[in-house]
Amino acid sequence: MQYLKVDNLSKRYGEKLLFEELSFVINKDEKVALIAANGTGKSSMIKALCGMEAADGGIIDFHKDIRVDFLMQEPNLNPKLSILENILFSDNPATKAILDYENALLDEENFNALSNAMQKMDATNAWDYEARIKEILFKLKIFEYNKKTGVLSGGEKKRVALAKILVNEPDFLILDEPTNHLDLDMIEWLEIFLTKLKVTLLMVTHDRYFLENICDKIIELENGKIYNYSGNYSDYIVAKEARVENEKSSVLKAKNLMRTEIEWMRRSPKARGTKSKSRISSFYELEDKAKKRVEQKAIEFDVEPTRLGSKIVELHNISKSYGERTLFEKFNYKFQRFDKVGIIGVNGSGKSTFLKIMTGKMESDTGKVVIGETIKFGLYNQEGLDIPGDKRLIEVVREKGEYIPTSGGGKITAAQLLEKFLFPRSQHFVYVSKLSGGERRRLYLLTVLIENPNFLILDEPTNDLDIITLQVLETFLSEYKGCLLIVSHDRYFMDKLVDHVFVFNDNGSISDFPGNYTEYRNKVEELKEEKQASSKKKAEKKKEEKLEAKKEPTISYEERKTFNRLEKEIEKLENKKKDIHSKMAEISTDFEKIADLQKEIRTLEEKIDEKSMLWMELGEKM
Repeated sequence: MQYLKVDNLSKRYGEKLLFEELSFVINKDEKVALIAANGTGKSSMIKALCGMEAADGGIIDFHKDIRVDFLMQEPNLNPKLSILENILFSDNPATKAILDYENALLDEENFNALSNAMQKMDATNAWDYEARIKEILFKLKIFEYNKKTGVLSGGEKKRVALAKILVNEPDFLILDEPTNHLDLDMIEWLEIFLTKLKVTLLMVTHDRYFLENICDKIIELENGKIYNYSGNYSDYIVAKEARVENEKSSVLKAKNLMRTEIEWMRRSPKARGTKSKSRISSFYELEDKAKKRVEQKAIEFDVEPTRLGSKIVELHNISKSYGERTLFEKFNYKFQRFDKVGIIGVNGSGKSTFLKIMTGKMESDTGKVVIGETIKFGLYNQEGLDIPGDKRLIEVVREKGEYIPTSGGGKITAAQLLEKFLFPRSQHFVYVSKLSGGERRRLYLLTVLIENPNFLILDEPTNDLDIITLQVLETFLSEYKGCLLIVSHDRYFMDKLVDHVFVFNDNGSISDFPGNYTEYRNKVEELKEEKQASSKKKAEKKKEEKLEAKKEPTISYEERKTFNRLEKEIEKLENKKKDIHSKMAEISTDFEKIADLQKEIRTLEEKIDEKSMLWMELGEKM
């Protein structure tokens, strides 16, 4: 069943044609990713699909009986409502019941309100729904349900918006960069959640593990055209490689054919008038094909950074706390030549603070940072660079540096660096104000690289960069002959580049793990499984010990005979006791005789108690 049909979609941005007559279909239960370079119209297409921006032409047709929800880069939340009110803002009776219940919990004195709210929860079967909501909020680390969204940070708003659409469980879900502002634990949880979720999905993401593990179809927007690929990211890479090779072959054939066609078209004007119009039209199509620029397979960066001395950067007992909260304490490390280190930890664990202390932008509470004389930092941070809109791209890069030297004695000029990072010559004199958000981030990255640092520090460099740019950046960094320190929530990016990771733990310690991110996670899971196995083993042993304690002790033959004899003797004594009671009833007026019989009963009872005690002990053993 078709859930979405897009037919002949077109969009122009000013004088620039982003795409024209695009058509594709998304069927029920498909999990689809849209891949495109920044500035190619990817955001405009998503906004058009979500009804936030009108296309210039074409049809967007969602199936009439489905519910569609979307997550945009800038979520639309009501700032006056609380987090929970924003998440549960719908006409669903269950969500209304949950809201009433949560509000009743806050009013401790109004027992009637709580009782009524609980009855509504029962009537709408909202208890399971509430548990599911709380699980999603917990995994996304949203705890202050009654906090107004107007005071939240951009990252917090993105997480609240994500929770809202996951709670609503739509039939069709559109996600624009869902992993931005999530830490690694949240990303891994979301990946598993979306994999299991029965929903039709269209997402834009640069997270290649997401594409690998979730998607079963990829749509690529390139040069204003749509290309469809079945399968996940690995399948896409193979299929695209084959397509590019076919295009190269097609272009080569077209160039050979052009020679004869050019001769034919250059004949005298008189003759041209009698020529077939269809053949002239075919010539121009062939000319376009022959001139088409085919994507290059590899980009080489033979950069020679500023020389590294013997002393790099040394961290001696550095600590940082805010109030009673300790981010990290007494951390020591000496960076080695060509160290490639990743930093991982939950949001707010002190990663960015750590970088600021390293680069001298902030003081540590204890210890000191010693920086070698030859060290030249290159810092790419989340704040970005305030680039004036009235400057041209080439001017912005040249202000930071004219060129980067290569190991062979050559140089990569500012213009060449722009080209290598996918800014064609035709764009070099475009004003910064014309760039998309992703293109601005890419330009900022070039201003860091052109200064030719020998110690690169990258704080979340993958945010707002498309996959194509990431591949170029990864190529540059893999060949980089300096020290590299990366903070990133992009697992694929970290795995390709780092040799070991600093892990920011909850207790304020920093661990140095020898391996990349996936190796670290595998080790954590391995230790977790070992711990679970150990706990299970201990529990089983404890259970066995309890069973052993309850186990029947062995009983001898003589003890068994005694048990059976006692049973008969007790029965006889009880019968004798009954007979005496009967006699006492018959001689109710002979008090002396009654007194003697009572003494006899007491003697019998003592014997019964004694024999019963021994019988019970033997019974327990049996």
